[in-house]
Amino acid sequence: MFSVKSPKPTFRSYLPPLQTDGKTTVAPSIKKLEPTLLPGEIVVNEALFVKKCIGAESSQNDLWGKLICTNFKVSFIPQDAPPKKQKSHLSHVLLGEHDIPLTCLEQVVTVNDTKGKKKVLGSNQKLKFNPTELILYLKDWRIIRFCFHEAGPETSKKVCLAIAHYSHPADLQLLFGFEYQGRRYHEAKEEHVNGSNPKGGLQTPIFDCPSDWDREIKRTGASEWRVCSINEHYGICSSLPEHFVVPVSLADQDLKQYASFFTDGRLPIWCWNHPNGSALIRISSITEQLGQRKFDQRIFNAIKKSHPLSEDLIRADMDKNLPNIQDIQSAFVKLKQHCILDPFDETEEKWLTNLENTRWLEYVRMFLKQAAEIVYFLDGKNASVLLQEEEDRDLNCVVSSLVQIMLDPHYRTLIGFQSLVQKEWVMAGHRFLERCNHLKKNDKEESPLFTLFLDCVWQVMNQYSVAFEFSEVYLILLNDSMWVPLFSTFLFSSPKHHAQVLMEFIKNKAIPQREDQSVVFPPVWEWSQQFSNREQTLFSNLLFVGRGAAAVQKGEVKNFRRIKKTYSSSVRGTTTSQQNGQRAQEIALSRRGSLITELKSEFSPVKDESPSERYFRDWFSRSVNMQGLLIPVLLPTHVVLWKLFFLRWVPESCIPKGGPAAYYNSLSQLANEIETLQSKVRQYKGPVTENSPLPSPSGSPSDKRGVYLKASSPDDPPTDPDLLTSSFPFNPVGNLCWRSVQGTPISKFLTGAKTWLSTETLTNENF
Repeated sequence: MFSVKSPKPTFRSYLPPLQTDGKTTVAPSIKKLEPTLLPGEIVVNEALFVKKCIGAESSQNDLWGKLICTNFKVSFIPQDAPPKKQKSHLSHVLLGEHDIPLTCLEQVVTVNDTKGKKKVLGSNQKLKFNPTELILYLKDWRIIRFCFHEAGPETSKKVCLAIAHYSHPADLQLLFGFEYQGRRYHEAKEEHVNGSNPKGGLQTPIFDCPSDWDREIKRTGASEWRVCSINEHYGICSSLPEHFVVPVSLADQDLKQYASFFTDGRLPIWCWNHPNGSALIRISSITEQLGQRKFDQRIFNAIKKSHPLSEDLIRADMDKNLPNIQDIQSAFVKLKQHCILDPFDETEEKWLTNLENTRWLEYVRMFLKQAAEIVYFLDGKNASVLLQEEEDRDLNCVVSSLVQIMLDPHYRTLIGFQSLVQKEWVMAGHRFLERCNHLKKNDKEESPLFTLFLDCVWQVMNQYSVAFEFSEVYLILLNDSMWVPLFSTFLFSSPKHHAQVLMEFIKNKAIPQREDQSVVFPPVWEWSQQFSNREQTLFSNLLFVGRGAAAVQKGEVKNFRRIKKTYSSSVRGTTTSQQNGQRAQEIALSRRGSLITELKSEFSPVKDESPSERYFRDWFSRSVNMQGLLIPVLLPTHVVLWKLFFLRWVPESCIPKGGPAAYYNSLSQLANEIETLQSKVRQYKGPVTENSPLPSPSGSPSDKRGVYLKASSPDDPPTDPDLLTSSFPFNPVGNLCWRSVQGTPISKFLTGAKTWLSTETLTNENF
């Protein structure tokens, strides 16, 4: 449909070559602008002499080059590459700095500024005017603008139509990931051993086999629960996995009989077990009264029996307590309008008021509050809890995951968190295909539930940063990976849908059917396909204290765990202390001015303190155990905008030489110095005598450091940290089309500049 040939140059020079000292100087050849293509990727259309607009006020920073549409991405190749400076942003293995995956496109808008026309392009649409501009609105909130004033009109029209067409695939298997993974499998076939790829290091459980569930049962001590395989080949329920966990006292025959009483046949499935024996279970709605009675008589009693110490069972209805997916989508759209599209030059008070009016932070608080209430029932009341939702595939995913993160430190590690997402989202049948709207077929089904969940996790992390092994950069990259269609995690609507599509894919690509699915079409947890080991160091939280640390006592290396020490706000790098999330300036105030106040109206309509209020008051009065229960404070002053995520593409919100990036840089240098000293201590064999040699400097692990920025020695040339901004490691330059790059007072307030820079610096700094 679209031409793949580049337009031939029509300009011919009639000037003779320049002569210098009798010698002919060869004119430099025109730079060939060729894209970097992945296996199976082809160029669909392209346009030369395209300008990528960096700012609206001045064109001096605009880039000229070639705009290319492939079957995977929109790629812009600058004619003149900028001079290499200190690296200040993340590099991607699969995508260049100016590359955009087609699945990341939300809207393709063409403009003719001379005729005053604008059109939103979809698949197989016609364009009756020649575009002078192309504006791309992305799902990660970037806005990219290209100008075609110097490009050929027909070429410009064709490349715009190609981008619109290939960003609206008619079928899931038309996404580039299927072509890429098929090619990649056959090209790497010699590396496969006995039907699987040799993998090193810790692997994330996929929960597609009984052994993964068995390990989780043993890890949590759920002795009264067992793995059930009655859904093999998805004969009972199309949205549940083939294997899930049920009470020991329930026979398979009973489960098959009662499945028809539940929406879509989704039987109650076990999520997690508390050390006290209480269990977290999720179920769908019961469709008929007969089913209700039988459920109460048989399944309800079986769940009660699974708790050896208590028969209390509480049912929590998520549909009644939480906003629906349309409300969440509406709040998300309003938040985007407020943060990205609306002007940034209003007063701080009005900006924050409008932020609250989007209701996004209100919904974040509601989900965290609901999870905290479930925590009280499980931990404080020693009762098992049923999370009930009509289809058990949306709100339950968020709440069950948050509850487990608050209660179980395993899920606050990197591997544990990934296994939680795999268990409670992917295998539980969350409709990623519809909620992400990868095929752009039904906007009513789109909803950012997974993004909301990550925001909730960040809120807890923001209050208890040393309790998490992973960083907020990891959370952002995980969210962005939804728009890279090369991995199985976010492409399907259920395990059955995954299996059906993958079976057809294996057949079409002539792959042996016994091949491991995670090898054929890997999950997103194989991060090496997207980021190098150096980039992956950004996933780690430098302040994490959950793991054992080495100590030297009398010449011997011993391990200890730091789990009960209270860390000051200066160590954490936030304005809150580790006194269970209470702000430093509020420690003298009553503890009841925190989560207890948020929950009081729900739990106790009278003035007397309820058991739940007493439970939370007691918890907030103790020092926090970073390897134990975490409960976030839900006051509006504590549940705040996730600035690095939502404002990373806004130039006004970036603080040069300041913000968390400068703090991270200092921490990186300190961590490197500590690691170097620890290496020397490990080499120390005993007391130093006159004849004892000093430890060799060659043993320094500088090449294996687990941080991103290296500390410079006094002999090294000085590096320039000025490239780092508060948006590190994301580079906002060139991603918004009409904004100024100059900072504003509102930006300094919103990015917490006063936390990192002195008042004098803020006054004198030229932003």
